[in-house]
Amino acid sequence: MLHEAISDEFDPEVLLDTDESLSYCRPGVSQEIVKKLRRGAWIVQAQLDLHGMRREEAREALSEFIRESSKRGLRCLRVIHGKGLGSIGKEPVLKGKVRAWLVQKEEVIAFSQARAHDGGAGAVLVLLQPGSVGPGSSSSSSGKV
Repeated sequence: MLHEAISDEFDPEVLLDTDESLSYCRPGVSQEIVKKLRRGAWIVQAQLDLHGMRREEAREALSEFIRESSKRGLRCLRVIHGKGLGSIGKEPVLKGKVRAWLVQKEEVIAFSQARAHDGGAGAVLVLLQPGSVGPGSSSSSSGKV
């Protein structure tokens, strides 16, 4: 039998610093922002749980959540997309979609996979730009993802 080499000392947080697919920072925004988000420098002010939603439902819910959170002046959000354990083939359907949708939202300046106690691989922490983006602003966001 093959003995696998695994260690109790391994720190998964190290991967977050090197795997760019786990985080995003809008061009022109300092990478320090993403590092602070990963370290928990911002308090999560609201969360959205997408468990059990179909793709279209999740897209609409996420778009509305981002829009409303921005209008309320919130900065740090948690979006729970799940790990895909209940999906066909045990593959996370929403995980990649949520990230793809977030980069298209003008209000989003950064996001990072959540730390283990914030949901780990089943959630993402999202940082919105300061100030609200609402009707009459210079934003060209139509609210669609």
